[in-house]
Amino acid sequence: MDSPSSSTTGDTSKVPIKSSSSIVESLRGCGISSGTHVDKEELRKNLTMPKYLRFAMRDSIMFKDPTAGENLCIRSKDDHKAVAPSTPMIVFINPRSGGRHGPFLKERLQHLMSEEQVLDMLDVKPHEFLQYGLGCLEMLTGLGDSCAKETRKRIRIMGGSFPFSWKAAIKRTLYKASIGPICRLDSWRLSLSMPEGTIIEPPHSLKHTIEFTLDEGLEFEGELSENVICYEGVFYNYFSIGMDAQVAYGFHHLRNEKPYLAQGPITNKIIYSGYSCTQGWFFTPCTSDPGFRGLKNILRMHVKKFNCPEWEQVPVPTSVRAIVALNLHSYGSGRNPWGNLTPEYLEKRGFVEAQVDDGLLEIFGLKQGWHASFVMSELISAKHIAQATAIRLEVRGGEWKDAFMQMDGEPWKQPMSKDFSTFVEIKREPFQSVMINGE
Repeated sequence: MDSPSSSTTGDTSKVPIKSSSSIVESLRGCGISSGTHVDKEELRKNLTMPKYLRFAMRDSIMFKDPTAGENLCIRSKDDHKAVAPSTPMIVFINPRSGGRHGPFLKERLQHLMSEEQVLDMLDVKPHEFLQYGLGCLEMLTGLGDSCAKETRKRIRIMGGSFPFSWKAAIKRTLYKASIGPICRLDSWRLSLSMPEGTIIEPPHSLKHTIEFTLDEGLEFEGELSENVICYEGVFYNYFSIGMDAQVAYGFHHLRNEKPYLAQGPITNKIIYSGYSCTQGWFFTPCTSDPGFRGLKNILRMHVKKFNCPEWEQVPVPTSVRAIVALNLHSYGSGRNPWGNLTPEYLEKRGFVEAQVDDGLLEIFGLKQGWHASFVMSELISAKHIAQATAIRLEVRGGEWKDAFMQMDGEPWKQPMSKDFSTFVEIKREPFQSVMINGE
């Protein structure tokens, strides 16, 4: 959980373990009426797992072996009477976010649940919990443990944010997450292929993998390197390329190098806005050619549209300096840049109403910083480009040495080759996840 300023939560009751590399889904509307009284002991009872299960999952994660906790399940007489809580909860903490209040937030959460149910993302990655923690529950379920079975069925994993007055809102937020209704959520697999020898610092969400096969139904414009390096990962909210990712990358490194600057969400937004200006999103330096800053110079995009199995090239507008593929109606602190479109406009453009479970990504563009500011203020909509069931991006250098990309808020610098193309393919995962709907 980003303490106290981030985005995501999920319920894993029906998520197959092998369906994704990340279990952090999205929680929207985490707030609850300040007048609502939440009984601490009742909340702890509803959230806290039996001790033997917590310790078994802890050991499985520690030793990266789902069976490592099996010996702990030679239970005492009391353990055999253990009953799964109504809404067992796992919470992830990002200690570097939200003004560095992570350690204090972690302590408060552990007091409301248990030490083993609050995980530091620097120590345990979400995909590791998915593989080993949930794998432990699956193993115990296979051995006939009914408590483990019910816990696995009901468990919810939270990686979301608290409101500004977060110290007073911890109980209410956990309560909201425990009772919130759930809905289906698409997840998307991103595959990244680059020429061998390319050096990148991938985000946690991207993992090195064996070479993946590019869809042969589409021709390449540039040359494909004989030897390539490949990464894959899963996102739930968005992927973007361009200036917004460049600003996010710079801010991310500034925050790590000078953590004293990150004192809270308001301070972060002020610094982020200032950094946007220094990167030229608002004011392109007179000494540079503005044409070089348009993604059209380095990017070729193909998509598969709704009910169409064929790839179609989509022109990249000259003015666009950032392209976003959005799954949730939440980008940039919860904004909806796609907008609420009228039925007439949808029909005119061949679009359908955007949903989180429709198998479609909404692709839009952001121009200069002023345009992005108006979009984020929801005064205007972003530049609508397409809706797609699959996306192929071919990126090639030239005047630009690097591109910047991000998925679900994790940015990275992507070096580009003048001789060979780098490819990004995005396709929908076959399994849907479920998320808490806080609306």
